[in-house]
Amino acid sequence: MPNPRRADTLSRLARDTFDLLIIGGGINGAGIARDASLRGLNVALIERDDFASGTSSRSSRLIHGGVRYLEHGYLHLVFEASRERRILLDIAPDIVEPLAFTWPVYRGDRIPRWKLGAGLWLYDLLATFRNVHRHRRLSKRGVLEREPHVRRDKLAGGALYYDARTNDARLTIANIIDAAANGAAIANYCAVTSLTRDGARVTGAIVRDALGGGEFAVRARTVINAAGPWSDAIRRFDETGLRPGVLGTKGVHIEVPRERIGNRDAVTVISQVDGRVMFVLPAGAHTIIGTTDTPTTATPDNVRAGEPDVDYLLRSANGAFPDARLTRTDVISAWAGIRPLIAIGNTGSPASASREHAIRTSAGGMISVSGGKLTTYRSMSAEVVDVAERALGRAPTPATTGTRTLPRADVDAVITRDPSLAEPVVSGLPHRRADFICAAESEFACRLGDFMIRRTHLAFETRDHGRAAAPDVARLVAPILGWTDADIARELDVYDAEVRRLFTVDPA
Repeated sequence: MPNPRRADTLSRLARDTFDLLIIGGGINGAGIARDASLRGLNVALIERDDFASGTSSRSSRLIHGGVRYLEHGYLHLVFEASRERRILLDIAPDIVEPLAFTWPVYRGDRIPRWKLGAGLWLYDLLATFRNVHRHRRLSKRGVLEREPHVRRDKLAGGALYYDARTNDARLTIANIIDAAANGAAIANYCAVTSLTRDGARVTGAIVRDALGGGEFAVRARTVINAAGPWSDAIRRFDETGLRPGVLGTKGVHIEVPRERIGNRDAVTVISQVDGRVMFVLPAGAHTIIGTTDTPTTATPDNVRAGEPDVDYLLRSANGAFPDARLTRTDVISAWAGIRPLIAIGNTGSPASASREHAIRTSAGGMISVSGGKLTTYRSMSAEVVDVAERALGRAPTPATTGTRTLPRADVDAVITRDPSLAEPVVSGLPHRRADFICAAESEFACRLGDFMIRRTHLAFETRDHGRAAAPDVARLVAPILGWTDADIARELDVYDAEVRRLFTVDPA
């Protein structure tokens, strides 16, 4: 399937010697590539699948200070996350927007009203009182005025506080686009098969092109492993006998029609099942309920929601919104991701495990980053690039990613060319035909799943996960990507397999 832009990038990857080769195109790799390219480094980034196809497209879609981390004492993380939330609201206003949270408190809750109030004062303090608004104490009446469908029995009052929501995949893609605009050579569907060396030092990677076939070497002065849940697999190319650097925990979300629950904004609830803090989140015409946080032995490629996970989330939501009476038939989609928490020092429960990050340099010079959270990706990326600049023999230069606005999708220009492209692909959903054209022309989308799952959320928002709309989308983008009828047929088969992998719910 010819794609001149991608072909040019692959030629450059095989021809040039780069300052940095970044392995992994999730939010961390994308943020590192953007930061490094803005500092004037010659950057390459390769991703085995699509950008954001792992954890970075399966989150709660929140940019938040981490109010629930306060009870575990992670004050430094909350301070950092609150600062980053403010920065992202400023530099990505089209992708990150304020979100009001109502937290109802009930008599007998493990977090009583006074403790919640004290925690939220600390939350505002750690944000240096620069959140969207300060928290506000709510009476029972105040809670019900904001969220009239929450459980009323034993309701004592609550609080209103603010965080932010985002489109996790689009935040990743925006970083990728800006990195490329600043000269980075970036390609998805390029898998590392081994690392190259000059003596003991890692000097690059052998890469297999998953779309066009064939292998080539990418040469770099420094290699950065930002593969998230797959980072231990990359480390094994470099060193043997390693202790795991990543502790994987599974987070499951479900999406249901918003009218079934009736939440107006976001609601923070304490599950009546096990006392965990969780969220009920608005997502257009839908509501996202999540998340679980359980140890898993599943590989990142095969992690799925299980029926017990779905049952837990339904029971928790029904406990918070008893009139909803949600059942399994209300679930439009269920998905799972693996949180790549740092393994060292994390010996407690997944819920209490630290969301901080670790940066390590191997004896061969490869820099690996693990842990962290979506909200703090930018500051974490800046630290990694500081380490990389030192490895390159230069003093770290200031990061400029906190003041430079992230690019927005230029869909309006596409509609100006052809007003008919303003029509939605699926009636009742916001995804316009122009969104898919824009994704094909300027957002690195190569496969049908890129369009349906990550450049838009169409697959999450339809019960067939976009299968009915897929042929129309494939024909729409085929002229741009050079797809023949045979290519379209193959892409539909590949898409069906990806949907089954991501959205099938395991019996156990």
